[in-house]
Amino acid sequence: MTLIEHLREARTRLFRILLALLVGAAAGYLLSDQILEILRTPIEALALSRNASLNYDSISAAFDLKLRIALFAGAALSSPVWLHQVFAFFLPGLTRREKNYTLGFFVAAVPLFVIGCVTGFLLFPHVVELLAGIASTDDSTVLVASYYVDFVMKLVLAVGVAFVLPVFVVLLNAVGVLPGRTVVSSWRIVILGILVFSAIATPSADIATMFLLAVPMAALFAAAALIAVLHDRVAAKRRARLLTDDTAHYRDADIDRELDIDRNLVDA
Repeated sequence: MTLIEHLREARTRLFRILLALLVGAAAGYLLSDQILEILRTPIEALALSRNASLNYDSISAAFDLKLRIALFAGAALSSPVWLHQVFAFFLPGLTRREKNYTLGFFVAAVPLFVIGCVTGFLLFPHVVELLAGIASTDDSTVLVASYYVDFVMKLVLAVGVAFVLPVFVVLLNAVGVLPGRTVVSSWRIVILGILVFSAIATPSADIATMFLLAVPMAALFAAAALIAVLHDRVAAKRRARLLTDDTAHYRDADIDRELDIDRNLVDA
């Protein structure tokens, strides 16, 4: 494929991505009021015990907030389309091994990211309750709407990325950057980080709620560590077999060379 053809394909796929984002953003704008009502739920719960409200700091802030929600929802709703377009554009230029790694990464990462985002969305009311509950009940909790929505979006994305991190561990191990021994030896630090993150994200008196988040994340890390160790063992056996084959090849070549020398001496 020539450079001009590549540029034409890139233009076509970029147009499809923009169209998908536009349609998704339009749908997100229509759903923005319902989404904002869901995001407002923790604030309404706080208002039962203190003065708490969601506020706008400018005349156009409400419209800006609806646009922000629409863009975020549009990117999420249209993600199957733009992910497919990006993947289809780069796939032909990859080697067979790179294609397998890339396909495996997407197949594992996308569902885990979605599950993580859903989990983060379910957890954000608890996080709001924890952080806002630090203030005295005599104080007023006055939240700027744009900052509040940004906080929720970042929290949702952070939990989604946290669920995908084990896939990155496996990918780094597959390309030889991160040995399986290193992954296994770091389990104490990882488990501690998971427990701290889960305790902050689920500030409930019931410890079972914390473990509902901690156990899946720990299981994902354990699976990533197991895959990394098994991959290293298979790679080590493959290298040993290749080394044995090469040694046998050179040994046979030396024997043939010695036989040729002996044969030449006999002929002489």
